[in-house]
Amino acid sequence: MSSVDTIENTPEQEATGHEGHTHDHDHHDHDHSHTPAPVLNPDCTREVVLDIPAEDVTKAFRGVTRNYQKYARIPGFRPGKAPESVIKRKYENEIRKDVLDQILPGKFNQAVAEQGVSPVGQPQVTDLKLEDGEPLHVKAVFEYLPEFSIEGYQNVTVPKPSVEATDEEFNAEMEQLRDSRSTVEPVEEERPLVDGDWALISYEGKIEGSDDTAPIKGEEALVEIGGKDTVEAFTSALRGATVGQTLDVSASYPAEYPQATLANKTVDYTIDVKAIRKRTVPELNDDFAKELGEYESLADLETKVREHVASRKRRSVEGETKDRLFHALVERFPFPVPESLVQEQIDARLERGLRALAGQGMSPEQMRKLDFARLRAAQRDSAAAEVKSGILLAKIAHAENVQVTDEEVDHEVQIGAMQTGESADALLARLTQEGGLARIREQLKREKTAQLLYDRLPA
Repeated sequence: MSSVDTIENTPEQEATGHEGHTHDHDHHDHDHSHTPAPVLNPDCTREVVLDIPAEDVTKAFRGVTRNYQKYARIPGFRPGKAPESVIKRKYENEIRKDVLDQILPGKFNQAVAEQGVSPVGQPQVTDLKLEDGEPLHVKAVFEYLPEFSIEGYQNVTVPKPSVEATDEEFNAEMEQLRDSRSTVEPVEEERPLVDGDWALISYEGKIEGSDDTAPIKGEEALVEIGGKDTVEAFTSALRGATVGQTLDVSASYPAEYPQATLANKTVDYTIDVKAIRKRTVPELNDDFAKELGEYESLADLETKVREHVASRKRRSVEGETKDRLFHALVERFPFPVPESLVQEQIDARLERGLRALAGQGMSPEQMRKLDFARLRAAQRDSAAAEVKSGILLAKIAHAENVQVTDEEVDHEVQIGAMQTGESADALLARLTQEGGLARIREQLKREKTAQLLYDRLPA
């Protein structure tokens, strides 16, 4: 933000309660996710002191009050005829706010311009004296974008891994497709369990040394004999067992076991074998390909899968490499980052998270119960890194004269319209009014700059 529209309110003066944050065009209001005015970063904070003559204050009060007098509807008085004293009492706070909005922005922007810095976020008032007929005195602090050199940015590099998909990655994807179409059928013949079978079991377990802990129980659980996710003790006990058998098993879990309650524990189980199931995996052939969708043959499916695996790996490797490059640039060119920008980025990250939760069915009531202070704190480091890399990319884009065409912006608007269900014209009008087009243009410029730096990395 290069100019100041309003001043942040202070506890003793609620005259200007505008927040001043900017958000994406698909923003949803979740007031509980936002934070009050942030504690500004002292390394990129300046102070402005304004003293406005009493006659300017009086003139502003008079004009604002007369405007209220003209349109106010006061019981007992004809429109426009209520005494000025009545208007002042009834609309005291509103009049003070309008007076400040009329006087301060221009004076503040002028004072900031004289300091030769680019302000970001909204200023915070630290001292305010405003009375009709007296000089206006204001002290405010604001954050600014610090100046720093990026000389030598072209020499900052990170390793650039190959984006070529391997045969192993392709084969794993094909196996996953087969697994997704596999079926589990009952085994009717009476025989012992062998590797590759699935045992349908019920079980009850007791953690050794934890007499006061409730038993671990399970019904109708499927366990693969010899499966990579099956605890070895279960495989050993169930291999060779038959339906109807009851088994006693002692299973020791490693310290890194994903279920924390069982990690590094030994559990004594009683297992009842209920049934045997056999998993059938389909053959890779033309029929299998046609069942999956619009594929003419197995060869057609394999071609599409290779393209998909290659595209996914390219996006993943490029994204990870760019992140490492951004980190290297931030390390090479350290600078203080305005806290207001970090908080805005946290807002944006939380908004995306809340939209995802809403899409998964979480209600507004459930959202209000979330610990937003903890969520904000958890996002802070990532948000600060994003802000720093964004500022750096903007400086590099300027140095490289990276341009974004109107056609590229229009393309993003078209995509946004498809995502929101609006017409492109309606979304374009709204973005134009809200300043969203400028944000889209800047985001595209950062992305083009990041791609330029990535493409230049030595292979």
